[in-house]
Parts: sequence; C-alpha cells; structure tokens
Amino acid sequence: MEGVNMNRKKKQEAREKASTRQLMGIEGITSHSLATPHGELVFFMIKPTNISVLSDASIGARIYALMNVLKGISDIEMLCLNSRENFEDNKSYLKARMDAEQNPVIRKLLAQDQTALDRMQVQMATAREFLIIIRLKNEKESDVQPYLSRIEKSLKDQGFTVRKAGESDIKRLLGVYYEQNVTTEVYEDYDGERWVILNE
Repeated sequence: MEGVNMNRKKKQEAREKASTRQLMGIEGITSHSLATPHGELVFFMIKPTNISVLSDASIGARIYALMNVLKGISDIEMLCLNSRENFEDNKSYLKARMDAEQNPVIRKLLAQDQTALDRMQVQMATAREFLIIIRLKNEKESDVQPYLSRIEKSLKDQGFTVRKAGESDIKRLLGVYYEQNVTTEVYEDYDGERWVILNE
C-alpha cells in the first residue's frame, strides 16, 4: 500500500512541475502546425458562409461540396469555434443587480449596460470559425507540403474560401478554445515576453 501512495505522490509532483503546454498535451507550435504526442495537427481555416440568405438549392450544393471534400480525404477532423465573447454571466449579474436595486437611477443605468451587451453580442453572433484538421503521423517531410497543398486545392476547387493556419493563428485558436480569449491581438511564447529588452 505504501508503494501505491509513493507512486501517486510522484505523479502529483510531476503534474505540479509540468508546463502549461505539457498539461495541454502540446509538444510545440511550428510555423504551420501544432505538434502533439498523437501527431502533428495542421489547421485549414474555412471562411463561413451565411446560409440564412441562401436558397435550399444553394445549401444543398454547399453540403454536396463538403461531402466531396470529405470523400477525398481519409483522415480528416472538423472543429467549429465560437470566436466571440460570451456575455451571459455578465448579463445574469446585471439582471440580478437590477432586481435587487432600489434606486431607479441605478436600475436605469444597469438596464443600459445590459442593452449595450445585447448589442455587442448581436454584432458578434456571426463570428464563428470553421476548421478542417489534418493529423500527420510519421509522414516524410518531403511528402507533407505536397499533401497539404493537394488538400487546400481540393477545398478551393469545391468553392470554399480557405487558408492554412499559421503560427499566430494556432496560438489564437488555442486561446479561444481554452479560455474564450478573443480580445488578445498578439500571443506571446512566454509570459512577459513583450517587456524583455535585449542588448541594453
């Protein structure tokens, strides 16, 4: 029993010393991919289409085009991100404050704040990101770029507006995915990196 406790203690110590990347299961970020223990992930960013203004025939054609892409690529994963801020907690807080507030002037200000949040949320409602993910496993470096170019061409041939995600895109995707951070413009490799002044 003592051996089990020691093993558990060692695992706990290792977890506490692990870096953020290790905890997230990321080995590194390259100029075109996210390296993980389960393969290298390459992201293709697809510009969304507003289907609410399309006819049924046009929507059917878009579905058929996506089906053709999926048939042509064997190992494909898809991801949809809500790339917008979520104001629901703030709106719930404001509603609770309005219900509890006795002063009508304060209550009116709180209602104006809630209206402003509603407007912001409506403006950002279409901010979605759609991604096609290709997981590379033990491919030769010389085969990777032609393979990725073929996939990108296939997507474009089917009428999708697409581009391969770069390093800054991948950092932003991780920020949105893990903490819904859609406001940061530049993601640093290390905390406080922007404050380091070299050669002084």
